[in-house]
Formats: sequence, C-alpha cells, structure tokens
Amino acid sequence: MCHQTVGLIQGLLEDLGIATVSVSVSEEMTRKVKPPRVLLVPFPFGYPLGKPPDGGLQRKVILESFRLLARTDLPVLEPFCNEGANDGALL
Repeated sequence: MCHQTVGLIQGLLEDLGIATVSVSVSEEMTRKVKPPRVLLVPFPFGYPLGKPPDGGLQRKVILESFRLLARTDLPVLEPFCNEGANDGALL
C-alpha cells in the first residue's frame, strides 16, 4: 500500500481515538505525510519486515512497532535499529 494512503488513513483513525502505527521504508515520503506513529526500517521497498525467511527479525520489527502505540508525543518517526538488519542480502 502507498505510504501516503497509509498515513492519511492513520490520521483519520487517530481522529476517531484509535491509536495507529505503521512501518515505513521511505523516510522522505513519511516525513511529507506526517503520520502519527511510524517505525522507519532500513529495508528496500516490498520488504518492510526484512528478509522473508527471517522470522526472528520480522518479529522484532512487529514488536518494536507495537511499542510505539503507547507514545503520545506525536508525530513519532522512530528508526528501527538491529545489528545486521541492513546487510543488503534480502533474497
């Protein structure tokens, strides 16, 4: 789904009192849209959770994004930090 669309939907849901978080691979687009809570990951487009066979890494990304739901100092753009996460060999 498009970064802009996700950000706009997040804003609408937040206006209804529903906390949201997204995972983004594009810092540039995310900063333009300014969604409420975003985990910025260092992976290429199409791989927001990292390597397809790496369930441990994918779990870390998901859990880290869930942690952002408690944040109220909006907007939040939090970088995902994981040793070796951006090794460039996704497939």
